[in-house]
Amino acid sequence: MPASAREPPADRPSASAHAAGLEGTDLERIRRHPLFQRLDPAALARLLAGAVVRRVGRGTLLFLQGEPAERVYLVLEGWVRLVRRSADGREVTIRIFGPGESLGEAVAFLEEPYPVSGEVVETARLLAIPRRTLVAAVEEDPALARAMIASLARRLHDFVRQVEQLSGRSTTERVAGFLLRYCPGDRGTCTVELPLDKSLVAARLGMQPETFSRALARLRRLGVASHGRRVEIADVTALRAFLGEED
Repeated sequence: MPASAREPPADRPSASAHAAGLEGTDLERIRRHPLFQRLDPAALARLLAGAVVRRVGRGTLLFLQGEPAERVYLVLEGWVRLVRRSADGREVTIRIFGPGESLGEAVAFLEEPYPVSGEVVETARLLAIPRRTLVAAVEEDPALARAMIASLARRLHDFVRQVEQLSGRSTTERVAGFLLRYCPGDRGTCTVELPLDKSLVAARLGMQPETFSRALARLRRLGVASHGRRVEIADVTALRAFLGEED
């Protein structure tokens, strides 16, 4: 991994959710997260009292593989990728997390080091919750413990579904499905601004960058045109029909 800035290690507990640096719709996004949606306002406030919002630039390292797992992160804005370094020095992108997704909660309860490194790949705002704060909250609140179990179970389900998609869908179908996620309507035209560089979108879809580019090229016959990070879709209905999602 290239040299990157490191996130400041110190956490500064705050007295309230607002003191943690939350803005606009941040609190609503947190409440919608499976980990927190079953908590009553008082329990959520106690949890957020030990949290802080960090604004971090592209290339910032949140943690390194092998370091103690000290924080759980919820992505408010931006993107974070998890990378694992193999014994021969190669780096493999394990997963890329976007807005509304969390990372680190599973390893936080194992009291083991991070098995991967976390790197910010697009300028991000992250809610950082100290491990000790989350563990203490779970021990005190059965609702949070149940929510944690449900969240981890849902993540396992999503992982199984992802594996099924990787094995059951062609690369072209995976790219089409990704693009449709960013189309607000079911028909007509749509312009998608890729949230990440194409190489990172490819990694999120489990393919090499050149494979992603070839898949985009094959979608031209369906009216998909790529211009850098902007992708224009001439007929959303045709793309949905290609995936068997037509009405």
